[in-house]
Amino acid sequence: MKRYEAENIGLLAGSMRFSFKKSSSAVAYCALTIKGGTASEPAEHSGMAHLTEHMLFKGTSKRSASSINNRLERLGGELNAYTTKEEIVIYSTTLKEDVLKAIDLIFELAFDSIYSARELDKERSVVADEISLYKDSPSDYIFDDFEQFLFEGSPLSRPILGTVSSLKGIKSDDLKIYTSTAFYPCDMSFSVVGNFDFDKIAASAEKLLDKYISTKSFSSNVNIPDVVENIFRKDVCKKNHQSNCIIGAPAYCLYDDKRLPLILLCNLLGGPSSNSILNSSLREKKGLVYTIEASYTQYAKSGVASIYFGSDKSNVDKCLALVEDELEKIRTIPLSQTALQLAKKQLLAQNTISMENGEAQALSIGKSTLCYGKYLSEEEIKQKINSIRSEDIQKAAQEIFAKEKLSYLIYR
Repeated sequence: MKRYEAENIGLLAGSMRFSFKKSSSAVAYCALTIKGGTASEPAEHSGMAHLTEHMLFKGTSKRSASSINNRLERLGGELNAYTTKEEIVIYSTTLKEDVLKAIDLIFELAFDSIYSARELDKERSVVADEISLYKDSPSDYIFDDFEQFLFEGSPLSRPILGTVSSLKGIKSDDLKIYTSTAFYPCDMSFSVVGNFDFDKIAASAEKLLDKYISTKSFSSNVNIPDVVENIFRKDVCKKNHQSNCIIGAPAYCLYDDKRLPLILLCNLLGGPSSNSILNSSLREKKGLVYTIEASYTQYAKSGVASIYFGSDKSNVDKCLALVEDELEKIRTIPLSQTALQLAKKQLLAQNTISMENGEAQALSIGKSTLCYGKYLSEEEIKQKINSIRSEDIQKAAQEIFAKEKLSYLIYR
């Protein structure tokens, strides 16, 4: 295994990035992060990346679907996966002594799945049900619809689940071709969090990986497509008791240094705490909403910053006006030093608490290593957050939440 200059970062078999974080727990967490989610799938096969994720669990050349499920679960462990616009992630939780079984199984799923036509026929129905269930929740699918309009004309507009119609056109051979060209070690990152020696766990992982990649090319085949960004306002009549609304705009990408002030801004506006600006204004003071939140999603070549709320239909316009008023304040009035320090402390505490979860750590360092070739320590994160100035937050508000850049999607 080749070591990087960064501590606890290496390269398995000369191609796959490897990251490790020491813990004192008796539990081990692993994650394989694969570059190439929904945005990299063939345009004619919307939903292929997500369907592939499902099919990874439906059989390899050595194991049946039931054998895959039982491999870790009979040991009390867990195996799961998810798909985003730009990644597919397979991850596990096991006791420390079972970690090599987990690593071997994850690599087996990624490199030796057979994508049985019979299993695919069954799984299409499962995903079709998932789509139907998703469509029953407007507070969920409004986010997909917002990105569809925001990025219309580029692959980021595609829904992760695809459509019932697009799934019907995806065959077993399509999945085999897709994974044979997209699942390359150089486009993957493997992360482990546990009570191990770095060199020993890396050497063991490399030995297991070598079983599967002898014929795999080491040159990247994943193309990150360019992004089209749009501005729109859509007011749609829906037969729902509650109205759902999103106000948002394209935002800084994964590689833009200005993303940190925007993360702090969105947490300040509508983070998980009940004392956020928008929750205080619309829920606590006015009683107009049950849910209001601000979020920021980062992609390789763009991002999305948005504010979502659900309210009674009669209160939509009042809520929109209040949100716009709060955005105007943050654009024009610099944050006081007291408010800035409190916002930083809150964000840092939230991050520290969330990173006590070993699974969250494995997923986080896996993505960071795939995207940046390293991950930040808690102290480095603290330094970066503490370096944010009031004017940085105001500039982010002015650049991202400028009136003329805002898009609206309203389900009344």
